[in-house]
Amino acid sequence: MKRNDIVEAVITDIAFPNKGKAMADGTPITIKNTIPGQKVLARITKKRNGAAEAELREIIERSPLESEQGCSHCDICGGCNYQRLSYENENELKKNMVLKILDNAGIADYEFEGLVPAPEERGYRNKCEFSFGDSEKDGDLALGMRKRGSFYEVVTLRDCNIVDGDFLKIIDTTLKFFTERNIPFYHKRRRDGELRHLVVRKAAFTGEILINLVTTSSYTFDPDEYAKALLSAELDGKIAGILHTLNDVMSDVVQSDETRVLYGCDYFYETLLGLKFKISAFSFFQTNSKGAEKLYSVVREYAGDTSGKTVFDLYCGTGTIGQIMSNGSKKVIGIEIVEEAVEAAKDNAVLNGITNCEFIAGDVLSKVEELSDKPDLIIVDPPRDGINPKAVMKIIGFGADEIVYVSCKPTSLARDLQIFEANGYKVKKVKCVDMFPRTVHVETVVLMSRVKE
Repeated sequence: MKRNDIVEAVITDIAFPNKGKAMADGTPITIKNTIPGQKVLARITKKRNGAAEAELREIIERSPLESEQGCSHCDICGGCNYQRLSYENENELKKNMVLKILDNAGIADYEFEGLVPAPEERGYRNKCEFSFGDSEKDGDLALGMRKRGSFYEVVTLRDCNIVDGDFLKIIDTTLKFFTERNIPFYHKRRRDGELRHLVVRKAAFTGEILINLVTTSSYTFDPDEYAKALLSAELDGKIAGILHTLNDVMSDVVQSDETRVLYGCDYFYETLLGLKFKISAFSFFQTNSKGAEKLYSVVREYAGDTSGKTVFDLYCGTGTIGQIMSNGSKKVIGIEIVEEAVEAAKDNAVLNGITNCEFIAGDVLSKVEELSDKPDLIIVDPPRDGINPKAVMKIIGFGADEIVYVSCKPTSLARDLQIFEANGYKVKKVKCVDMFPRTVHVETVVLMSRVKE
């Protein structure tokens, strides 16, 4: 077996997040974007130390686990891996992956409380960043998700299982507008063109919609005409704002050199667990509002009675968890590196009449050293890569009786839990929450207690 060979293999297992495991000619192979039970053809891309990695070329036989039809883009879109699984099989797969990761990390003797399914399996996403491109090289203008394994080609979403129907109507209206005017997309390699991204956000509970078109600064269309086209679309929700962001950076990221309001406001409102949140175009907010209520309910359950307690909310984002924990707490202190998110957290606290929350902008690693308060409870909700090991030690140094860890990546979680357990804490409870049906992602909430000497 050598590089570029085409091999046939049966997927026997899966490692987080989407790494299928198989054997071919006595060699263990990892093939991404596969499901246990599938027979596939794959091209060997790398071979070292007696193992190989391969690129999926064709699914010869479907897995017995696959019973659903999936959307029309299911096999080419880079968005969802688990569309063809029943939701029960999907959740079982996710739960077992998390348990295996924790077991391999030596995390044991805790109470596993299962997986909380998402309230809705379809149409749950409240935010999507869509890309402009072509459907094939030099093909028609496309707007949607990148094709799996492609840096340039884009799948125009005509139907989608995980976004609200209004997203598809906004895509259709946008695509027609720019196709009629022959406006080109921005080509990263050639560094020409205008259209870059379309970011759509819709609040699940209020129905408000925020639309942000991202282009280069050298655009040739009339943005106000585009706004009028969107306002004439028949949507179920209500447009709160239409924005035009100018972005001339070379990398393929949604970034603002300047953002102009074409209609309405540059924010919208969402509600969670009785609280109201003001969300701007670039501020972080959980992408599944109804699922977030489930997640934060688990956090609140694991935190227990916080009456009279001081709570640290680290990596607090827009302060959602901190404000939910504020009721009855003596004080909540949140730290977040994104300054805009901290300003939003402060605004939201005022909006909800909360006076016992303090939000600090800065890196957790440095800012925790400036805190004079002693926490009774620490909640951490870090980004996907987890907590900086130095920050973990500083968090441990506070000696809080309990720590609640909210994780969106179980491999990072397991690594951090090893450090906590080696330094005086014990994992007591673990519960998974599915926030992202049909995809490989899952949230995990962990309760740790300080071991008493």
